[in-house]
Amino acid sequence: MPAKTLPVTGDPDADALLASEPLALLIGMLLDQQVPMEWAFKGPWTLRQRLGGSLDAATIAAMDPVELEERFTQKPALHRYPAAMAKRTQALCQFIVDRYGGDAGAVWRGVRTGDELFRRLRELPGYGDEKAKIFMAILAKRFGKKPKGWEQAAAPFSDNTPRSVADIDGPQALQRVREYKQAMKAQGKGKAD
Repeated sequence: MPAKTLPVTGDPDADALLASEPLALLIGMLLDQQVPMEWAFKGPWTLRQRLGGSLDAATIAAMDPVELEERFTQKPALHRYPAAMAKRTQALCQFIVDRYGGDAGAVWRGVRTGDELFRRLRELPGYGDEKAKIFMAILAKRFGKKPKGWEQAAAPFSDNTPRSVADIDGPQALQRVREYKQAMKAQGKGKAD
């Protein structure tokens, strides 16, 4: 990925890691549920520190599950549900090892169509339809990875409505996304509406 940033965490180092390490970006998106975006996307940086400065799919996949859970649960916890997210992160890393030889960026590298990218993302453990579409929009909007037909495959997250982390390019955008989500919630709608 290009050396850009995804300014979502409020921590320049954590944001830079998301832009430079595909596995960090995938884990951040995995953690982005039932917690604030900043907390979810800072999780990979914190996990890397707790693992001795390295974030590697093969290492995480091979870890004793109890040891990985301890890394997630130590204070401050990496998520509201740290034990469950430790398991999901390990499953994600194992899938990346098994399917992509441990290279997280291979999930999207060389993909030619939006449908193929959606399929690959949707296969990832912990990634449902919405998470896969948002991640595709992150790749397109923040990192320039735009395979043919990505807009249709990622809809509605491919539009210009500030509805997800894919639309964050600075502090003001973070606030706009938060306001949009609050407005949708007040109307009984989701961010995809």
